[in-house]
Amino acid sequence: MKIAILGSGAMGSLFGAYLSQRNDVWLIDIDKQKVDRINSKGVTIIENDTRKLYRPKAVSDSAGLGKMDLIIVFVKSMHTIEALEQNRHLIGKNTYLITLQNGAGHESKLAKFTDKKNVLIGTTQHNSSITAEGDILHGGGGNTTIGVISGNSSRIRNIALNFTSCGIETEVSDDVKRQIWTKLFLNTSASSLTAILQVPLGFILENPHASFLMESLAREAVKTANTECSDYFDENDVINDIKTILKNAKGGYTSIYSDIKNGNYTEVDTISGYVLEVAEKNGIPVPYHQFVVSMIHALEDKAHASIIK
Repeated sequence: MKIAILGSGAMGSLFGAYLSQRNDVWLIDIDKQKVDRINSKGVTIIENDTRKLYRPKAVSDSAGLGKMDLIIVFVKSMHTIEALEQNRHLIGKNTYLITLQNGAGHESKLAKFTDKKNVLIGTTQHNSSITAEGDILHGGGGNTTIGVISGNSSRIRNIALNFTSCGIETEVSDDVKRQIWTKLFLNTSASSLTAILQVPLGFILENPHASFLMESLAREAVKTANTECSDYFDENDVINDIKTILKNAKGGYTSIYSDIKNGNYTEVDTISGYVLEVAEKNGIPVPYHQFVVSMIHALEDKAHASIIK
């Protein structure tokens, strides 16, 4: 397959490296320094104390690459429209666009650039980070789930098989929205608090006040999710699952924590903000989510104002 990946950050590079084993892959990024490094040194993946070099191609200008079979969006959500607009020439009538970004609600942006039948959504349990040397540290794997937003998902089974053959275990689901909500519960209930409080994940579990806030956010998110999913989530089951993850990753720091720490804008609008959007549409009160979204935007504005000064 001809595959373009928008964004050569940790996750884009991880997927680009693996998929380059059996596909023609181009990583596309406006950061020329990243592009030059990939082209000169390749992408080194570190996992389980082993290092392996992969050779995907990278460009900052995708003109002349031709139409793609698949475009994977891995830029931060606030840059999705801009990235797709700059690479619109890669999209043919049979090109699939897929988002594996954090949060939810991205499909409406992708649908601005192609027919809904070619828009895929997905979620992945893989995680990665970039080392100081520029290599990719593969922190852990798991299943990747993809599905369509219109029609039957069986028609994209060849994409799942392709991913799996490259080492990314992927399944097709007609209820991928449920998988996305499952991942969203942790991010909106715990990760958001690590950003506000500037603490590792373990603090949310161990501090009674933070734990109360996490559970309150989780209950709001579950009530909201149950308006979109055919199979109901149980609040207590979701909270217990979140607690298990927090227990196993006590010292972990989230990307939204890092964004606030470094004075960057976050993806809160497609995480906690998505819960708020769906809740308001369905008349569900979510005061804790309203507070979290407003607080994180206030922290962003505070950091931006200090930079301007």
